[in-house]
Amino acid sequence: MPVKKEPSGRRSVQAETEVPGSPEQVWQAIASGPGISSWFVPTRLDGRVGGTTASEFGPGMESAATIMAWEPPMRFVAESEGGPGPGKVATEWTVEAKAGGTCTVRVVHSWFASTDDWDDQFEGHSHGWLSFFQILRLYLQHFDGEPSALVQLLAMSAEAQEKAWDALVRPLGLAAAKTGETVTTSAGPPALRGVVEVVNPPQWPGLILRLDQPAPAIAHLFTMPMAGQVLLSVRFYLYGAAADRAEDIRHAWQDWLDHAFPPAGPAPDPT
Repeated sequence: MPVKKEPSGRRSVQAETEVPGSPEQVWQAIASGPGISSWFVPTRLDGRVGGTTASEFGPGMESAATIMAWEPPMRFVAESEGGPGPGKVATEWTVEAKAGGTCTVRVVHSWFASTDDWDDQFEGHSHGWLSFFQILRLYLQHFDGEPSALVQLLAMSAEAQEKAWDALVRPLGLAAAKTGETVTTSAGPPALRGVVEVVNPPQWPGLILRLDQPAPAIAHLFTMPMAGQVLLSVRFYLYGAAADRAEDIRHAWQDWLDHAFPPAGPAPDPT
C-alpha cells in the first residue's frame, strides 16, 4: 500500500481485512500471545499499557515493542524503537464489528521522517500483512481457539527467484496449483494433502493451503530475495492434537528441504 505523508512529517502505511468472528474472538486472535502465534509467528504479549510484545521471526530475529494503548476488544498500540533507520515506529491494531458476524481488522504502521528512504520497506510490510491476514481468516474460520504449534522451515538458493520457486513447488505437485483445487504430493516429498486457498501473483511467489495431511494445518510457502540469494520459506501452522507432532513434521520436512536445497558448505581452505 502507498505511504501516506502528512505535513507534520508523520508517515504511515496500513493494511486491513475482513474476518469471521465477534470482536471478542478476533481480539483474542490478534491481541494475545497464543492467538497471534496461531497465524503469525511465535509471540509473547503482556496485555496492558506498559506491557511488552515480542515476536520471533527466526533464530536471533526478535521484534519487541512496548504497549502504549490498550482498549480491548477494539484497539491497541505498540511502539518499537525501529532500529538504526526511521526511529520509533508505532503499530496500531483496530477491530471493527461488521454486520453478519464479521469484523474488519486493520493494522497501521506510522513513523516520522523527512526523507523517502524507508518508504519502500514499509510498503513491503503492508503487502506482507495481506498474506498473514489470509492465514488469520482461515484460522478463525476453521481452527479458532484450538491449541497450535508453528513449524518454520527455511532454505536458501543461489538460483534466480523463479527457478528457485519452481524447484520448491514442482516436486510437491504445486507448480500449477489453482485456488480451490485439492492437491496431493506424489512419492518422494513428505506426504501433503489439502485445498489450495491462495495463489499469489507471479511477482510475489507464494501459496497458502488448508491441509488434512500430514495434519490439520495451514501451510504457507513463499520466497523472497535476501542478501544476493533467494530465501524459501515453508511454514506449517498445526492445530488441535496435531500440535504435539510438530517436531516429527519439522524433521521430515527439513530433511527433504536440505536434500532439495543443500546448505552451503564451509569455504574452501585457500592454503
